[in-house]
Amino acid sequence: MILSRYVTSYPCPDSPDHLLLFACRTGAVVRVSAATLEAARAGTLSSAASDPLEKHGFLVASPEAEREEMLSWFDRINARRRRAGIVAVMTRRCNLACPYCFEGGQAPEGDMAEETADLLVAMIGRECFAQEWRVDLDFYGGEPLLRPDLIRRIAAPLKVAGGDLFHGHLVSNGTLFDRQVMTELAALGIESVKVTLDGPPPVHDRYRPYGGGAGSFYDILRGMGEVADLVKIQVGGNFTRETWREYPVLLDLLLAEGFTPERLGAVRFTPAVGGKGGKALPHFAEGCVTCEEPWLAEAELTLRDELVKRGFSVPKPGPFSCMIELESDLAVDADGTCYKCPAFMGHEGYAVGNLRDDLGGIAPAYGRDIWKKDECLDCAYLPLCFGGCRYMRLAEAGAVDVVSCQREHLDATVEAMVRRGVEKGNQTPS
Repeated sequence: MILSRYVTSYPCPDSPDHLLLFACRTGAVVRVSAATLEAARAGTLSSAASDPLEKHGFLVASPEAEREEMLSWFDRINARRRRAGIVAVMTRRCNLACPYCFEGGQAPEGDMAEETADLLVAMIGRECFAQEWRVDLDFYGGEPLLRPDLIRRIAAPLKVAGGDLFHGHLVSNGTLFDRQVMTELAALGIESVKVTLDGPPPVHDRYRPYGGGAGSFYDILRGMGEVADLVKIQVGGNFTRETWREYPVLLDLLLAEGFTPERLGAVRFTPAVGGKGGKALPHFAEGCVTCEEPWLAEAELTLRDELVKRGFSVPKPGPFSCMIELESDLAVDADGTCYKCPAFMGHEGYAVGNLRDDLGGIAPAYGRDIWKKDECLDCAYLPLCFGGCRYMRLAEAGAVDVVSCQREHLDATVEAMVRRGVEKGNQTPS
């Protein structure tokens, strides 16, 4: 057995003759002596020493075998996967006017027709429940709660047909929460709602105002309190170069309002996409068009620390799977047109079929296998990235023509994440 090429190593400040190893293929971390690391590189470890390292993804049979394993990574995932993640747009209409909305200015506003809703139910029953697959269905928009009747029309038969296989979720701006409506939806299998808070009130209200210009922050907060015992509330936020430092104030406000880590689901903040020179959102100049912008690393690490400091959990670095690579995942627009990622809806050349016809698989424009080249296969970070965010590349260049390389960003962030995880006791026994 020999050391995997997808392992990174970092010095141990408190023990100069030891190192921390991070296995990008599994997310495992282990502390080993410098002698053990050299033996792993040379392939001379004893069985007793190599067995636990092999188990957690630090060792492989040979570089050639590992390369073949990586090339077939998603083939194996798709072969054994028994789950479908589906995003369905109930309406393109929205009562907010967020400047970074990637649907803004694309297609005419419109709602999903009842016929299309019924076709979606039939497709899920035929393609998923018939194979006993779990289905996680995100009701999306626009603002999906503008059409609670459509949500009920879809969720009710899926709950009956799928039972415990059906798991419903809302992606909502949170301004239209109504306890009676959410009680009905929870009974139909809606388990969680993801809302977006773009910082404390003055910042949020600038980026997520109502169409008439009024702020939405306190309406969302009030609605969260009204339904938090019915569904799990998840919180997201889209920060910019100018606003990310305001997010600790938002976290303190959430805690003061009783939205503690125990009461909320995941809390995660990500950069808003768009900016000068970008192709997908040229009208929004305050976002980013590449993950290599240096301020992103500082923002990500600082916000992770602020979340942990207040008791919120943060994801450990580990293998990444984009829905574009997952054969059973799908995004369905309001007119029934299907895509492999909701961010690509409305962009020419990215449709993979329509609910009224046979789905045609993945469109070549997504660059599904774009990472299958020597430069990526030889990069230690490949399992964390697999070519990066395709939409980020679309925003930057107008086409997914090359990978959205994250090497500089990962160089700047992974070591800090690994070390902080070790400080919390997240370390694999050696």
